[in-house]
Amino acid sequence: MNFSSYFARVVALIGGVALLWRRLQGATPKPAWGDTPQIPLAKSQGAIPTLKMPTARGWTEGQKPTAGPGLKVNAFAKGLDHPRWIDVLPNGDVLIAEATQVAGPPRSMFHYAMQATMRRADALGVSANRITLLRDLDGDGVAEIRETFMEGLNQPFGMALVGETFYVGNTDGVVAFPYAVGASRITAEGRKLVDFKPAGHWTRSLLPSPDGKKLYVGVGSLSNIAEMGMEVEEGRACIYELDLASGNSRIFASGLRNPVGLAWEPQTGVLWTVVNERDGLGDETPPDYLTSVRDGGFYGWPYCYWAQTVDDRVPQDPNLVAKAITPDYALGGHTASLGLCWLPAGTLPGFPDGMAIGQHGSWNRSTLSGYKVVFVPFENGRPSGPPRDILSGFLAPDERESYGRPVGVTLGPDGSVLVADDVGNVIWRVTGE
Repeated sequence: MNFSSYFARVVALIGGVALLWRRLQGATPKPAWGDTPQIPLAKSQGAIPTLKMPTARGWTEGQKPTAGPGLKVNAFAKGLDHPRWIDVLPNGDVLIAEATQVAGPPRSMFHYAMQATMRRADALGVSANRITLLRDLDGDGVAEIRETFMEGLNQPFGMALVGETFYVGNTDGVVAFPYAVGASRITAEGRKLVDFKPAGHWTRSLLPSPDGKKLYVGVGSLSNIAEMGMEVEEGRACIYELDLASGNSRIFASGLRNPVGLAWEPQTGVLWTVVNERDGLGDETPPDYLTSVRDGGFYGWPYCYWAQTVDDRVPQDPNLVAKAITPDYALGGHTASLGLCWLPAGTLPGFPDGMAIGQHGSWNRSTLSGYKVVFVPFENGRPSGPPRDILSGFLAPDERESYGRPVGVTLGPDGSVLVADDVGNVIWRVTGE
């Protein structure tokens, strides 16, 4: 056993004692979900924040997630290396971005403890830095062809094809590559369009505008609550708009701690995102959220959360707090909601219009949350009811092990729903029974 593994066990023991103590302080809060969530008062966890993460086990042969009523699931592809994001090309090719978080120098003893815990959970390691192409030639719902589409990238995540140009969201910027229809590999040198600061929340999701003229990019913060100062957070915690003709970019919306999945609501043409909120204030405080995104809007980070609820751990800016927009729909505390995809009515039997959300799962609350793919129904361009499960069963009942962790969600070429599982190293395919 190496030092990191030993340290992770010590951290788990200390964390278990801290969790027990916190549970003795009061009743478990109700999950904070919906457009009017009940968010408990903040309780700063101080120098020993809650740190609880299951050990990554993966799936045994024949084991798979639990599909919701009326649904079934099969493995579209197995044996990948941290598949995080999915993009489907017009010809039906399915592209998978394989990458993972890479450890930087630990900033504190807690940061080192967090890194050790994340290694045990298979959430930190060596990044494959690759995009893999999958093809299902016979239409049986399983990919027979697997090719290396691109390699040598820098923690690739978001992907988008616009015309004859393929865009990749590396952690340090957006790069454009020439693409020919049907190509199974891109080897041409890319052209960098915009630079981003790497590390921290490293994912760079991409979404083209419906007219193909612009590209929207999610860029997360470096830290939890700007504890290293706002200077290093400049140009982060926001969504960028990139004009593809001119190459100019601007911040479209800000104050979003870690906006990952991006999707268009087709009836209104409004941009939506899912956001991971801050840590260290309690199991349900504040909740992650799904929200529409206004041009020029400010959503509170790091000064406040869920509108004007001030985080008193942060030096304040009253003018920005006053401008903070209330998110549309709470997704539960620390669920790590990452994936986002619009599902038209009937994509899955019995499901209306709405958003599918991949919840990667918590690492920092006494009772784990997330580890699911959920669906939020929409009506008249807005969330319109409680969520329902598409996939669950990624977590062992005793919360000690995770079989998988869902991330990216998208529509498959055959109308199914595809889900990237970066601990199980599987792409799951969900259809009706």
